[in-house]
Amino acid sequence: MSSIIELKNIEKHFEDGKNTRVKVLRNINLDIKEGEIVAVVGESGCGKTTLGKLIVDIHPPTEGNIQYLGREISSLDKKSYKDYRLGVQMVHQDSFAALNPNKTIFQSLSAPLLKHKIVKTKAEALELISKYMEDVELAPVEQFLYKYPHQLSGGQRQRILLARALLVKPKLIVADEPVSMVDASLRISLLDLMAKMNKLYGISFVYITHDLATARYIANNGRVVVMYLGNIVEVNNINDAIQNPKHPYFKALLKAVPVADPTQKGMISQLPLKSMEIPNLKNLAKGCKFNPRCIYATELCESKEPELRELNGGLVACHYAESILGGNEHDKSGC
Repeated sequence: MSSIIELKNIEKHFEDGKNTRVKVLRNINLDIKEGEIVAVVGESGCGKTTLGKLIVDIHPPTEGNIQYLGREISSLDKKSYKDYRLGVQMVHQDSFAALNPNKTIFQSLSAPLLKHKIVKTKAEALELISKYMEDVELAPVEQFLYKYPHQLSGGQRQRILLARALLVKPKLIVADEPVSMVDASLRISLLDLMAKMNKLYGISFVYITHDLATARYIANNGRVVVMYLGNIVEVNNINDAIQNPKHPYFKALLKAVPVADPTQKGMISQLPLKSMEIPNLKNLAKGCKFNPRCIYATELCESKEPELRELNGGLVACHYAESILGGNEHDKSGC
């Protein structure tokens, strides 16, 4: 499979208002293949949302480059850049904030179609919109088209956002925590919808989440990218990664997943961590950024930052990944 998006040596820094640069992403290398689903997981503040915004060019990288279909996006001509912006879409976490409250659903969905001349008339827009609204299971269409966002439920608005992304026939959709603000009873149906669009139209998905259970559900045949404080620390087939975590951080994440087992008491105290505190991005440790919390850390970890390297079909950034992998026990995590 060819790559839709390639991120090469990406760094992203932000000013904190005090003339201090905060490194939010460091040395990111990642490619997204045609038709695949990649789940990006990690704690809040690890940089996964910023990564998603770089992929859709909401934020430019401070260093490194991003390629779309083999061409660096910063050097694309006007027509090619338009193709890229239509080809890579984003579905946001907050569906209410992502829709104009003063416009009806039809107005919001038809605007990009008319602006980019995908259709010529409102009648053609209505026909195309109706098709995709049926695809995302909002039928009969007439019940939704002329309502305002506040008149719809959170789950319905999230489906509208997915339909809006689909309308421009993208090759890749970045879905940033798309089910976190939806009732638990509706989450599976939305994940099933995205999986259906992946199979029906061959659209790739980057699914950003802190919820390992939903990550495993939607990316069951895809990959997981594990992030920690701006770094990618593990990449692998998601099922193999969950069964055989190579990085101690991901191992701790799996242990933290709640288990419906009354015999499993004191779970937090049993987590394989030296500390529950997440370090400040402005004051990170030298060497491996996880070493202040890692039970396996040695002097080597405190002095030398590990590089992302191949191991058993995946990638891991850990000096002692082989010994950690060799000591894995059967994981009873709920995901």
